[in-house]
Amino acid sequence: MTYEPVYTRTPRNAFVPSPVFVGIVAVFVVSGVMTWTRFGNVKIDVFLFVISGWIVSLCLHEYAHAISGYFSGDLTVADRGYLRLNPLKYTHPLLSIVLPVVVVILGGIGLPGGAVWVDHRYIRSRVKDSLISAAGPLTNVVLAIVVAVPFLAGMAPELTESVTGRYTLSSADHIEFWAALALLAFLQVTASVLNFLPVPGLDGGGIISPFFSPAYQRAWNVAAPFGFLVLFLLLWQTQVGDYFYRMVNWLAELINVPPWLYAYGFELMRFWSN
Repeated sequence: MTYEPVYTRTPRNAFVPSPVFVGIVAVFVVSGVMTWTRFGNVKIDVFLFVISGWIVSLCLHEYAHAISGYFSGDLTVADRGYLRLNPLKYTHPLLSIVLPVVVVILGGIGLPGGAVWVDHRYIRSRVKDSLISAAGPLTNVVLAIVVAVPFLAGMAPELTESVTGRYTLSSADHIEFWAALALLAFLQVTASVLNFLPVPGLDGGGIISPFFSPAYQRAWNVAAPFGFLVLFLLLWQTQVGDYFYRMVNWLAELINVPPWLYAYGFELMRFWSN
């Protein structure tokens, strides 16, 4: 029995950003201004700025999957509301938004979230199927570079070493804002690395799985729900986590985002701790 795709009419407002997403962006912008001007409790400003910025990036990550799926043949993503950047429309909002935010707060790592569901029966090309999975982490790479532009341009404060071996800060102006922005860049780097890992259940696994034989694909899909759990345990309980952070720090320094600055951003974000 062959499957024949059924034509789906795209809703008129399918590509209009949802009020929920617009509201999140507004919080991001306002909290950024508050952080820059040190309005009120600057630690709470940093918390709002980083978390709202991270949620915006999660929405853009999933939008990249959805839009690439749409132009690859699955028009049903428009019916599900995935093209409106509304996180409440995701298949598992708890796993896709809440869990990554909690992990950022507790561990300062960009946890990938699986959210949009693309009907792969409509995708007639293995290359397109692979690109749908690659679109998300590629978005994180682009976002990391965009956020790092001020650092690459030399606008952020820097540490300089004196002849006595002591380090001094080039400027303390708006240091909280730069620390928060550095943390956002760091989160995009971690999300990029994690999502490109060829692990079942992650985007990296989705990039390579279309080229497997049907038997291997079935086995891969069975392992998918456990892939991230195993990776999570490896990162937090073994030396694999040390290698991972060394790679992330190296990549962050390549785009001129210093580890000391995003470490300070993480301390500021956790406003409830001393």
